[in-house]
Amino acid sequence: MSRGIRIRFAHQVLILQISVVVLVALAGYGLASWMQRDELRNQYAWRALTLARSVAADPMIGDTVATGGDPKGVVEDRAERVRRATGALFVVVTDRDGIRLAHPNHALIGKRVSTDPSAPLSGREVKVIERGTLGLSARGKVPLYDHRGALVGEVSVGFDAGDIDRRVHRTMAVAALFAAAAVALGVAGSVAIGRRLKRQTLGLEPYELAELVQERAAVLHGINEGVLAVDAGNRVTACNAEAARLLGVTPARGEPVAELPVRGRLRSVLDGEEEARNLFVVAGERVLVVNRREVRHDGRLLGTVITLRDRTDVESLARELDGVRALFDALRAQRHEYANRMHTLSGLLQLGHYEEAAGYIRTLAEVPTTREAPPDSVPDPYLRAFLAAKAAVATERGVALEIADTSWVPGRVVDPLDVTTVLGNLVENAIEAARLGTHRPARVEVELLGDGTDLHVTVADSGEGVPDELREAVFRDGVSTREPEEGRPRGLGLALARQAARSRGGDVTIAAPGPDDAGAVFVASLPEVLQ
Repeated sequence: MSRGIRIRFAHQVLILQISVVVLVALAGYGLASWMQRDELRNQYAWRALTLARSVAADPMIGDTVATGGDPKGVVEDRAERVRRATGALFVVVTDRDGIRLAHPNHALIGKRVSTDPSAPLSGREVKVIERGTLGLSARGKVPLYDHRGALVGEVSVGFDAGDIDRRVHRTMAVAALFAAAAVALGVAGSVAIGRRLKRQTLGLEPYELAELVQERAAVLHGINEGVLAVDAGNRVTACNAEAARLLGVTPARGEPVAELPVRGRLRSVLDGEEEARNLFVVAGERVLVVNRREVRHDGRLLGTVITLRDRTDVESLARELDGVRALFDALRAQRHEYANRMHTLSGLLQLGHYEEAAGYIRTLAEVPTTREAPPDSVPDPYLRAFLAAKAAVATERGVALEIADTSWVPGRVVDPLDVTTVLGNLVENAIEAARLGTHRPARVEVELLGDGTDLHVTVADSGEGVPDELREAVFRDGVSTREPEEGRPRGLGLALARQAARSRGGDVTIAAPGPDDAGAVFVASLPEVLQ
């Protein structure tokens, strides 16, 4: 069947429900009618039988019949009085041969009854629905005895079956009203259910819903972004594989978002406490870009879609680029300093000051190119190159980066990525804090201590320090003491540093204000990064 001539699903449901309601009502009405008629016929038959017994119990009727006739009409008179008093169709009395001695139709007296009288004339009582000379009736037949107990005839009492049908019709007329009301109520309920179904399915047909499910599955699992869909009750309705990977958990459909094991700003975004448009957050060991958008239809909130993009690899490349840029800045500073020295030497030679030029060359040979070179107590080439580069960058920014004389790292770094993440972020933050601070000279002091395979780092700056209310919050992603810059996320460095340290069993904490009660002191411990 083509889509153009399909009956809408809501209409199919409505037709089916109405049909079921009507069929049930008709079946119930028919069954009730049949049971009512059967019950009334049985009651009328018992009533006829009881009345026949009472008539047969009259000794005068029995003794009169026993005499072989009723010349005075005693039997007919008594039977007729009982009939009129009870509203029976007939009260018939016969002798042993089935000859009527009493009958509502006087012309039939003296004639044999039209139905079989053998049962009562053999001493058995009978209740039955039969058709006789007066029509269909519910009858009760009993044997008739005289005062000596001899069987002398029968008594037959009948009630008009038409009365039964009329009572049934009256009863079923009332029942028909209830049935009609039930059908009307069922139709109204079916219409209401159809409308509710239409609202809940947004007017879509089942085949359209099936196509939507297939398309949604294809879209959700065919993109590189993580997608988490949440309904209006903040329960998970969809989660693709990428979102489960980035969250570190595969939520079940219908699971409350509040039960997902996430923390920090990502928790605020999932709970709806914070809007997210290209928001950078830290989740576990990953840096994610999060977006949150509400989905509405006809002004009604249907739910929320949260997208997650993994920026961990990009951030790693950015950190490596920062290292390369730092080395480049260091080389540029050295080149600048080298050019100045060469210009001085060239001027001395051009002016003929040869002895001064020779002395200047001897001085250059004894002084290192970079004054901020790490001490020999930090022999690891990676740490030395990194700190030398950062010292050159700090000099370019007007900050003096000093390596404490108490630094001592006898081992070599075996995990430069985590060391770079922690040390680089702490030093970079300290340089910026010192540069923006009001204390002069602006300075940063770094102390490195090796303890077996563990590395302990202390970074102090001369900046404005960290307010007491932010001493712990500053390690959450998105929290920063500096004003945000357009296109550059703030509040990630310390969060990444702490996360990297804690992933190895270490930590990053803020210890105290810096020297002379200026700036701040950050302490980091990195287990098993040396050998």
